[in-house]
Amino acid sequence: MDIIGLIWWLFFFYLLMAPQFHFWNLRAARNRLLKEIANKRGSTVITLIHRQESIGLFGIPIYKFISIEDSEEILRAIRSAPKDKPIDLIIHTPGGLVLAASQIARALKNHPAETRVIVPHYAMSGGTLIALAADKIIMDKNAVLGPVDPQLGQYPAPSIVKAVEEKGKENVEDKTLILADVAKKAIKQVENFVYWLLKDKYGEEKAKELAKILTEGRWTHDYPITVDEAIKLGLKVDTDVPEEIYLLMELYKQPVRERGTVEYQTVSNHK
Repeated sequence: MDIIGLIWWLFFFYLLMAPQFHFWNLRAARNRLLKEIANKRGSTVITLIHRQESIGLFGIPIYKFISIEDSEEILRAIRSAPKDKPIDLIIHTPGGLVLAASQIARALKNHPAETRVIVPHYAMSGGTLIALAADKIIMDKNAVLGPVDPQLGQYPAPSIVKAVEEKGKENVEDKTLILADVAKKAIKQVENFVYWLLKDKYGEEKAKELAKILTEGRWTHDYPITVDEAIKLGLKVDTDVPEEIYLLMELYKQPVRERGTVEYQTVSNHK
């Protein structure tokens, strides 16, 4: 093989493996920081962080949501966690499968020691469902939760029910009536589950109120429930997010671009 051919092969190998090497370095850095956080807080630290990551050929980004694979891994982590030690679950997610989120929430609620969900930026939909299962919700002052009303395909279940009620049963197709029936069942199922998650912490009446508010379709599904609004609703929320959590989030990078969409500099204290 001549020198030019060797250079081309080396260049191709670099394009193929560079994203993988970068990802392995990030994972090693994450593991070191997670161990530091666990030792400092005296807890089992678990992450559920869904961001784009450039780990494929040529750095093609992969988009993630709460999946059955996530629930399997987190259930294993919770099951292997010491029963007398707290769990810190760091969540950053747009949501995902109700089944997977429900399994994680149930396992978290059933852990004998204290459970804490930490939300540095956002935990929407299924992420909120999991947060409701924790003994303590810790959010950044600018972080948000979201409604947990179920979605059927591309439509919110409460909107399907409302559409049939406003139009009248006699004016819609059988397929729509079936969809509305499924929507009603989905809303009731999630409402009952949220009530079960909350009743021990908030009492039966408050738990029923919160479960209805969060599942009835009061807002759009992507509506941001801020810390202030969560407290106004009656949720118990703290804002003392450990500084190490923000450092951890820096290790979950978005796809590499020629220039970031956000850049900043702080004023130096040195004169």
